[in-house]
Amino acid sequence: MGEFHQNGIVTTLHNLTRRPVEELEKELVAFSHERKLGLVLPCLYSELEGPAMQPIVEELAKVPYLNEIIIGLDKADESQYRKALQFFSQLPQNYKVLWNDGPRLKKAHQQLIDAGLSIGDPGKGRNVWFCFGYAFASKESSALALHDCDIVTYKRDLLARLIYPIANPQFNYTFCKGYYARVADGKMNGRVSRLLVTPLLRALTKIFGPQEYLEYLDSFRYPLAGEFAMRTDSVQDIRIPSDWGLEIGVLAEMKRNYSTNRICQADIADTYDHKHQNLSTDNDQAGLSKMSIDISKAIFRKLATNGVVFSSETFRSIKATYFRIALDLIETYANDAQMNGLTMDIHKEEQAVELFAANILKAGLAFLDNPMERPFIPSWNRVSSALPQLQQSMLEAVSQDMEEFSP
Repeated sequence: MGEFHQNGIVTTLHNLTRRPVEELEKELVAFSHERKLGLVLPCLYSELEGPAMQPIVEELAKVPYLNEIIIGLDKADESQYRKALQFFSQLPQNYKVLWNDGPRLKKAHQQLIDAGLSIGDPGKGRNVWFCFGYAFASKESSALALHDCDIVTYKRDLLARLIYPIANPQFNYTFCKGYYARVADGKMNGRVSRLLVTPLLRALTKIFGPQEYLEYLDSFRYPLAGEFAMRTDSVQDIRIPSDWGLEIGVLAEMKRNYSTNRICQADIADTYDHKHQNLSTDNDQAGLSKMSIDISKAIFRKLATNGVVFSSETFRSIKATYFRIALDLIETYANDAQMNGLTMDIHKEEQAVELFAANILKAGLAFLDNPMERPFIPSWNRVSSALPQLQQSMLEAVSQDMEEFSP
């Protein structure tokens, strides 16, 4: 809100003037003549029946600069796929709906499995990966934005601000991460980012000393944001995690492939709210509990590839250091909340920190037990080498599905 500070090693593009969305869109239309722009929407069928999706589609229908919208649809039977096609027919843009549970795309899944290429369990990571492969094959977009489909505060300026740094041909960015304040209903949200990622990164820095990867991650205002934009040609060589480590994993892949001066973050919304995961204190295979384990393992794996050596004793030290830093941060967040007239349940905050501390140790010990675990889906470069016709087959499958089942 009116600050212009640059911190860390990633450029921050602020929202200083609340520029009208119509002005941004006018420029984006001009940019789109030189650099075609697309949008990826990974969604569950259930989200079409939720409170967020209809307003999102109504906002997207007003967007004048998109050349293509690619919708990855999960957990839909034939009847639901037909309803989804009817639902998205509100969009005036060129759109494609990937029926991931349909027989044609399942055939593509099986080809990958037969070739020994693991694509992980169904979920957002796999959905996004197929959408990216489709986008690269279609050649309808030079730059892609991606955002979630459960944003109940969605306005189209979120998309405009997210894709602008990648769309502007005078900018040199390959990747843009969105950020925003997770505040809604008088509460400060974003527990996993506030209470897990930030204190964990600082604990790791305290134990291992300065690491460029840790400094890089800590440069992002909201590293777990599900909104980002990128050049389409960059999707071919990234390995996307299939679990809750997706956002952290994508950041790591962009750092692996590009200099940090090609990476930025942009303030894309004053308010942002979406569905909230349960803490799941009694089930580390669900909710924020599983998320915290997957994210911790993703960070540990990347540090290991950079030469950091872990042991069970190290992970116990990480847990203890994290716990102290996180508890201190709760007081900081509580003061910030009170000054802004927000409520915060300190008891619940500490419960979350206690769970995350236990899960950091679980994640570390699991990493030691299975250091060769590969939750990454292979890059599209590797898939294209093994199955040169797969992407073209996907284009044909999606076209045939839409032709056969459209109302």
